[in-house]
Amino acid sequence: MASTVSQWFRSLRVKLLQRYEHQPFVSCLAGLYGCQWRHNKSRPEGSCCNKLEGASFAVLVAAFCLTLLFLYFWGQAKNDYNDFDWFNFGNLGFWFPWSVVLLAVAVVFFTYVTVLVLLAVCLLSEGQKLYLHWSHKIGILVSLTVSVIAMAVLSNLWSKEWRTLLLSFQITAPFLHVGGVLLMTSLAWPVALHFFRMKSRVRRGLMMTVYLTVLLSLYLVPLGLYSPCIKEKGTLGPAPALIGHRGAPMLAPENTLMSFEKAVEAGCDGLETDVTISFDGVPFLMHDYTLQRTTNIHEVFPNRTNTPAARFTWNELESLNAGDWFLSHNPFGTAGSLDADDRQRAGNQSVCSLQAFLQLAAQTGKLVIFDLYRPPRDHPFRDTWIQRTLEVIQNESSIHSSQVLWLPSNLRALVQELDPELQQTSGSRLPLEELQSNHIVKLNLDYTSMSAELIREYAAVNITTNLYVISQPWLYSVAWCAGVHSVTTNAPQLLSTISSPLFIMSPDEYKLMWILTDLMSFVLILLIFFFHRWRERELAFCTGSRIKMEGGTYSKFKKELSDIWSVSSGNSAAEKTPSLAVVTEH
Repeated sequence: MASTVSQWFRSLRVKLLQRYEHQPFVSCLAGLYGCQWRHNKSRPEGSCCNKLEGASFAVLVAAFCLTLLFLYFWGQAKNDYNDFDWFNFGNLGFWFPWSVVLLAVAVVFFTYVTVLVLLAVCLLSEGQKLYLHWSHKIGILVSLTVSVIAMAVLSNLWSKEWRTLLLSFQITAPFLHVGGVLLMTSLAWPVALHFFRMKSRVRRGLMMTVYLTVLLSLYLVPLGLYSPCIKEKGTLGPAPALIGHRGAPMLAPENTLMSFEKAVEAGCDGLETDVTISFDGVPFLMHDYTLQRTTNIHEVFPNRTNTPAARFTWNELESLNAGDWFLSHNPFGTAGSLDADDRQRAGNQSVCSLQAFLQLAAQTGKLVIFDLYRPPRDHPFRDTWIQRTLEVIQNESSIHSSQVLWLPSNLRALVQELDPELQQTSGSRLPLEELQSNHIVKLNLDYTSMSAELIREYAAVNITTNLYVISQPWLYSVAWCAGVHSVTTNAPQLLSTISSPLFIMSPDEYKLMWILTDLMSFVLILLIFFFHRWRERELAFCTGSRIKMEGGTYSKFKKELSDIWSVSSGNSAAEKTPSLAVVTEH
């Protein structure tokens, strides 16, 4: 029994010490990475690459990090793609889904660089030297340059997306931490392999310093992590109410009666819009300063395409089509999902009046909130636009004043005096004393202003919070966990189906996940390093590698070789040579 166990361990030791040659696999890796399709059977000694290739690998890693950041940054900005595309429409004068093109570019560059990184890691794991082909070096520089330029331009024009990125970490950070630890654990194999083969102490020290610094940082990241969705069970509040942003603009043309009806069908508790006063005093719904984007004004009034919307009479506005653009531009990529009846109805929409909008809200019992634009100079209602709007609310519709969240800050004291039942709403984060003195009952803020602490402070004095515009489930989940009372959204049909936040766990559950992940990673990395240390020492001993002694260095063969020579001393030289070859292969 003992001999069987001893033989089994000896067989296992031999297998562990064998250097397996995966020639087809390594040839494929080398061919894809460096266009070297002929496999070199000789194994590299010392460093994994020369200085030039080392610098190329460092640039490759930097490109991987930057393209990953670019992809993550723009991927998390999906909530604002529509705003980005319309921003470009306003500057370029034509519609094109630039946001999707930019996302595709980010995916292509990240995929290309990631494949090269995987090839390099596989080659290093096989103990091969790195030789990156010049065409890949150019490709990496292009990927790096485009990512840097894109990030710089987006940061300049769309800087608020960095705040969106930070918000996203409140959902993704726990999973990014696990992914990062798993990645560093998998890299332990090639790192340990080359650490024990390197002859230069400086390079070994540098490599281990970088690796351990990154690894330790990942282990400790959860200490600085904050997420409102890591909370004790039973403390999660109700889901935020939904307010349709210009209705349901993914299902119908924005600011049309059809759009608001779709929002009601999707389960919205409120409706949001933008109000402009026509030249003859009819308040109507229009977000833009001109009519170019959402009507066919270039066909009906081709000489007035740049004229402010408030310069048109109501009769002129009624003659415009406000739906065809939705079908032709397909701003959210959802027009194709409409059935034939809805497509026909969407294409026949006209400009909607405030009176019709309020009537719909009154009939369905929905809250309303709107931005009110002051007419331009020389407009007949330039100084009475507030009073004219109040007339429609009080005298020309059946809506109750308590259903109106009054957002305009102009002449707020006069508005309160004329209609005290309006729910005064502020679009600015003002001091609590000022909010209370203005009888503010709700704040309407950009979602990047989200703060669970501020929301609790306002709620303590009976001021609720609405955030705009939130259309992605992960953002809605963060708002829910933070205690937000309502959100303005482009996607009520999507958010209304969410029954709980996408990510929520108790602090104890998260600590357990964090500690187990780090502990398992640490143990695996130790085992990998101990294995490579033992293996390289055994290989050096078996092949007669140079061993340092007190008096200098000398070469000796392992004991098994001596035994072979003693046993075969009576044999011919031709019989000795094969025995030596077999041993040295192991």
